[in-house]
Amino acid sequence: MPGLGTIVNVIAIAAAGVIGCLAGERIAPRFQDTLMKATAIAVLFLGLGGTMAQMLTFKHGSFSTQGTMMLIGSLAIGGLIGEWLRIEDRFADFGEWLKKKTGNANDQEFIEAFVTASLTVCIGAMAIVGSIEDGILGDHSILFAKAILDFVIVLVMAASMGRGCGFAAVPVGILQGTVTLFSELLKPLMTTAVMNNISYIGSVLIFCVGINLLWGNKIRVANLLPALVIGAIWVVF
Repeated sequence: MPGLGTIVNVIAIAAAGVIGCLAGERIAPRFQDTLMKATAIAVLFLGLGGTMAQMLTFKHGSFSTQGTMMLIGSLAIGGLIGEWLRIEDRFADFGEWLKKKTGNANDQEFIEAFVTASLTVCIGAMAIVGSIEDGILGDHSILFAKAILDFVIVLVMAASMGRGCGFAAVPVGILQGTVTLFSELLKPLMTTAVMNNISYIGSVLIFCVGINLLWGNKIRVANLLPALVIGAIWVVF
């Protein structure tokens, strides 16, 4: 059944949000703070590990870097496009709309929790590759693995940040569902080089999410999302 992987992923995130919030209500603030910092460190290292795997190559007994110009160019151009489109503001506006429509108007942390969790579970090659495999081959294995990973991440986030985290299921459903729907058209474009660039940049953006979790919103990560598209196009050059 095409789309099953995304359905399971969405359910996993929503369930993690509910369970995390219920657990968070029974956890003292100091423990919530520790959970938040632990999540931030985990996200930082997830991003760092993915980045290093793409950036470093081992040849002739030593490490060397690759793709640095692609990374710098994609982030710079993508960032300018994102600022022009005001993606972060639109993400926040959508979060505000969700907050009101779901009866969470008094939750002051809803938008930050929603945006942070959404960026954490949406960015990355697993969402793209898994959705394409789901749509074309009916292979749900990648998205099932992602569902487990997302469940753990959102569970811990929701325990410390609140119910907004669970609503990250909405953008995940939209993104992965759209990719699955158009998977036949996208597959020829998703070469190994393209996916490597997406994974490379996605890992850097996940690292940036970890920075925001640990030190506050220092980086407008959503405005850097077009860098993923620029990185994919960069292969042509």
